[in-house]
Amino acid sequence: MPSRAYALLRLLGIFVTLCLLHYPLLSLPYFWDEAGYYIPAALDFYQSGVLIPQSTLPTGHTPLVMVYLGMVWHVFGFSPVVTRTAMVFVAAAMVAALYALARRVASREIAVWSALLLALSPLFFAQSSLAHLDLAAGLFTVLAVFALLDQRMLMFAVVASLAVLSKETAVVLLPVAWVFAWRSAGARRAVPFLKMCIALTVPLLLLLAWAVYYHHATGYWTGNREYLQYNLYSTLSPARVLLTLLRRLYEVFFGGFNWLLAGGAVLGFWCGRKHASSSPETPIGEPARRRRAFSFLTVGLGAIYLGMLSVVGGAVLPRYLLPIFPPLILAAVILLSRLPSRLAQLICLAAAGCFVSAWFINPPYPFPFEDNLAYADFARVHQQAAKFLTAQPGQPRILTAWPASDELTRPFLGYVRARLRVVPIESFTSHDFQNLPPESFDLLYLYSRKWEPRDNWLIRFPRLRQLQERYFDYRPEIPEEVLMDHYPLKLLQRFERRGQWVRIYAKDQKIK
Repeated sequence: MPSRAYALLRLLGIFVTLCLLHYPLLSLPYFWDEAGYYIPAALDFYQSGVLIPQSTLPTGHTPLVMVYLGMVWHVFGFSPVVTRTAMVFVAAAMVAALYALARRVASREIAVWSALLLALSPLFFAQSSLAHLDLAAGLFTVLAVFALLDQRMLMFAVVASLAVLSKETAVVLLPVAWVFAWRSAGARRAVPFLKMCIALTVPLLLLLAWAVYYHHATGYWTGNREYLQYNLYSTLSPARVLLTLLRRLYEVFFGGFNWLLAGGAVLGFWCGRKHASSSPETPIGEPARRRRAFSFLTVGLGAIYLGMLSVVGGAVLPRYLLPIFPPLILAAVILLSRLPSRLAQLICLAAAGCFVSAWFINPPYPFPFEDNLAYADFARVHQQAAKFLTAQPGQPRILTAWPASDELTRPFLGYVRARLRVVPIESFTSHDFQNLPPESFDLLYLYSRKWEPRDNWLIRFPRLRQLQERYFDYRPEIPEEVLMDHYPLKLLQRFERRGQWVRIYAKDQKIK
């Protein structure tokens, strides 16, 4: 059977497997940033063909993922199941692309382990069915690395352009590619200079074209006034940059049981160096050259992504690092292969098992629910609350904070069938309730907007909390006892799921 047929069957097999693993999640309503931007933006393209969203505040993101979803909806219809299945297909393509990349630089066993560990890693697994941009950017970044290793510059121009059009931050792969091409210029299989220059420039030109179009339509080169303030101007403190870098390093090398792979890779690197120092030098063949080239690209991509995401980005979300996770996992498995075979397999098995457990185990500190299946708990408990509120008579005014405010007023998000009356507030801090009169609402819809476990590290280590409050806008939510003292409230209903909760209060016992 031709290799392309094998690749297609492999992709289909991975897609079916991921769909089965995600089956309980495919019908979930849209969650957080999906509800706030990506689904409304894709729906605008689906309904009106516009690339810059009109039903939500435009943020300057390049439009490929929203266009992809809109086209899928035209074929299969608009629903969460269709959306999530479409994103699972992107995730399957990313796993298949990593396997293909691994076969170019290593053995079949290493390729299988790398693909499996990526598929099971908690961050990747959670993101696999969410309509975010980073999954697609990661897929095309892996394919760009593959193209560079094979010196297929036309393919690089195409996939790097798709990476940039998926998410504009993927443009940082270009400096790495330029340096790599310069270092490889004297190789036996060097690509003609003009062809290389064109291939390395096309993605940047496409991004510039999008920026000009966006500026013409909105007056901004990217984002909007609030977006730029939050994601750029407010992040340039040297202390914040250093703290963000430390958080990013923790997310890559320690969080979600990544420390198992990172520790095994360090041990494998040390054993490899020790073996090399005791062995006679041998000529460097083509497989070794390709592996060294891959190492250079992996280190370069890792360094430039960590640097960029330490300087920009108001929200320090681990999903922004997804494009570098596949090559880093492959590099770790390659280093692990230097260990004795049984030990390497044991570490990989342990990592796989711990990754699956991390789908459900939440850390002892606040974290984004989308980092594991906590996002599903959030969506399900909000579904229950929305169903309860829909059944309340008299169209009560419901006081709550985003994203619940959107969940109750935008039926296409999947929580309600008809718009409810909502009084929105920014969050649930003491400041938000300071000047809020009791007569402005009938029901209070409180919910866990942050993960606040009982053994929260921010409480156990006050210095950590101070740093979070100063540099990352951490604000504790108002205690419910304070609300009960300030307003005449009665608990009407409560919903809980694996540490997340919703509590609905009524005033004056008017609603029963």
